[in-house]
Amino acid sequence: MSYPTAALEQKVSTRTYAGVFFIALSTLMYEVLLTRIFSVTMFYHFAFVAISLAMFGMTVGALIVYLFPEVFRPDTARRDLAASAASFPIAIVLSFLTQLSIPFRVHPSVIGVYSFLFTYAVIAVPFVASGIAIAVAITRFPARASQLYAADLGGAALGCLLIVPVIGSTDGPTAVLVVACLASVGALMLSIDSGTRVLRGIAAASVVLLAAWTAVNLVFVLKGFPVFRILYIRGSFEARPLYEKWNSYSRVRVNGDPDEPVTPSGWGLSTKMPADLRVRQLQMDIDVSAGTVMTGLDDSLDKLAHLRYDVTNIGYYLRQKPDVLVVGAGGGRDVLSALLFGARHVTAVEINKDILRTVNGRFGDFTGHLDRRPDVTFVNDEARSYIARQQRNYDVIQISLIDTWAATAAGAFVLSENSLYTTEAWTIFLQRLSDEGLLSVSRWYFRNGPAEVYRLATLATEALRRIGVERPRDHVVIVRNMQLANKPELPDGVGTLLVSRSPFTPHDREVIEERSREFGFDIVITPQNSNDPLLVDLLDPARERQVTASYPVKIGAPTDDSPFFFNMLRLRDVLNWRLLDYGKQSHNMKAVFVLAVLLMTVILLTALCIAVPLWLRGDRRALLGAEPLLGYFAALGLGFMLIEISQMQRLMILLGHPTYGLTVVLFALLVSSGLGSYLTAWIPPGRSDVEGVRRLWILVAVLTAFGLVTPALLRLSQASSTAIRIAVAVAVLSAPGILMGMAFPLGIKATRGRAAGLLPWLWGLNGATSVLASVLAICIALAWSISAAFWTGVVCYVAAAVCLQSLRVLAARLDPRSSFAERSDATA
Repeated sequence: MSYPTAALEQKVSTRTYAGVFFIALSTLMYEVLLTRIFSVTMFYHFAFVAISLAMFGMTVGALIVYLFPEVFRPDTARRDLAASAASFPIAIVLSFLTQLSIPFRVHPSVIGVYSFLFTYAVIAVPFVASGIAIAVAITRFPARASQLYAADLGGAALGCLLIVPVIGSTDGPTAVLVVACLASVGALMLSIDSGTRVLRGIAAASVVLLAAWTAVNLVFVLKGFPVFRILYIRGSFEARPLYEKWNSYSRVRVNGDPDEPVTPSGWGLSTKMPADLRVRQLQMDIDVSAGTVMTGLDDSLDKLAHLRYDVTNIGYYLRQKPDVLVVGAGGGRDVLSALLFGARHVTAVEINKDILRTVNGRFGDFTGHLDRRPDVTFVNDEARSYIARQQRNYDVIQISLIDTWAATAAGAFVLSENSLYTTEAWTIFLQRLSDEGLLSVSRWYFRNGPAEVYRLATLATEALRRIGVERPRDHVVIVRNMQLANKPELPDGVGTLLVSRSPFTPHDREVIEERSREFGFDIVITPQNSNDPLLVDLLDPARERQVTASYPVKIGAPTDDSPFFFNMLRLRDVLNWRLLDYGKQSHNMKAVFVLAVLLMTVILLTALCIAVPLWLRGDRRALLGAEPLLGYFAALGLGFMLIEISQMQRLMILLGHPTYGLTVVLFALLVSSGLGSYLTAWIPPGRSDVEGVRRLWILVAVLTAFGLVTPALLRLSQASSTAIRIAVAVAVLSAPGILMGMAFPLGIKATRGRAAGLLPWLWGLNGATSVLASVLAICIALAWSISAAFWTGVVCYVAAAVCLQSLRVLAARLDPRSSFAERSDATA
């Protein structure tokens, strides 16, 4: 089907730009929101799978436009745009209602497989509708592609900002209704130009009904009794909690009876703790997987004697009246421990503001309002960033079982806790200790292979070397509790690693031995003795790297360029089932396996996006000479996402707080890319090849320069104020972002005069490779480094420049009477 030039040169109204803006805004918000919700309803790695596959829905939408050109014609583009946009909010609501009614089960059974596949299929439906709408807008109005693509990116950028207050003031399910309402606003704007009264009526009714539903449910949420709520968590029905609060990076939930004394809860408690001890406790969980407790405090700390029996507090027996910094205040347990042991002051740093509001606000009377004590200071900040900015030293820095298995906007494997467990972070911690200060870090101790504790040991070795210590072992003690008081059947215990700024003294060792005998703890290693030869080697700088290289899983010290402390399985070992069973670490081992399976799946789906249209359309001759176009748009999709994900991973360490992944990193990149797209509007199609190649080579040069200077720039600014760190992040992103935003619309311009009929397919291919790159970026970073992912993205832009350069050469070699442009338009 050949399209008249006039049909492709249609003018676009302001309402169309606004409609595309709102569709893109709600699509991005819904993607982020589903990531957040699936962190609760699924394990974090399955949340990543779900979102990755759902985003293929947008590619499917683009391919539908390509495969049915007789339906999606330029002369009916406004109607098609309005119809697909009107179906988008309806699909959001129906899809989400369906998800709520299906327990997500992951086990080898018919029900499990059905639940798994059906859930993922349902998730993708709204993105298909959105994909059709955006594909129609971009490909049926190619003369306005620069402005429309800018509206698409601008809407997504605003969505990055808007999702934070929306979910922070409501809850996950209600936020879905808000997103659907915003999508219906976009549909209403597009329906005005559709010329169809029915579509205008549907869009208007959607706005009114969704706004009313949102308002009603919000009232119930604020009263603490939401009607529209999540029913199933990881396959099981979830009862209503005592309290619940959502934000853009977590769900905080409290359960229990505040008036009922119970046996103290704590993973590191000794079996020799008196059996008659009772305290009032409430259980708090963050995204289901990470838990902490709030302990009732009346008038005396002496009632909290159970804390003296916890292996995580062993360091307090060595330092009297310390000045303490607690990393991860949580429910306040570590704060109470420090106070019980006589700390003269406690600084408790907590990244999640809603945890602080829950502990000190909503349940402040229960917890004794620790925030009102003169010897306690709560800080809402990311701990590493906060410590780096401080000029004071601490006697004890405590990090007890800090982890959160949550998927964020940056991807499920980009966890804020990773930045706490790198060599650079520990170097900062050690530099902020007093002369005899202690860094106390507690992690799980899997008796069949304590990989987490081994990795802590290598971190200690590398960090101590960086501050000039020649014999790291003289500064390290590890004590474990292998018989947990509340879960003796588990294969995991808790190990506490103590790193001292100065060598441990004979008196320190005597105290450790005495308290370990008293509480039934095992001393794993001291400067003189050890019951684990591997730890002796790990604390020996001459042997450490050789030992880590030969160990079955990764136990080497993570760095800021490869900060994945928890993901220890090597990609080459994903089929080694023996390595998947690692006690409390098993789900992180399986996460790498799931990631590898996802990569294979996404590669297959991307290949299908190329093969299926060829097979269904039949005329392969139409593509003769169009190979550079396929390579160009595929390279753009790969390059953009590889750069985006790698820069987000880098800058999250600098910025600290996970919210900044949305409000700074993604926002700045999308805004600058949108600006770049808009600036190409004045480049005539006849100059698009030349200007595109020129700008791509400039982009490669800019990316190379920023890739070389960014690591040093981040190191220099890590101790700066938040405003300066944000400014640095924006500066690092903006210049490349503008040039990256130019590449796609220039490709559209280059295609217009040659193969306009291929545009929906090329748009879909770009989307498919973008999804592939989002998975590939994580795989490359896990296997090698974040820098490797970044430079792979740079190589993709080099490939794009080469493809665009060769486009004119190949076209000129073809017979003008049988060029691929004519053949593709003839079969479009």
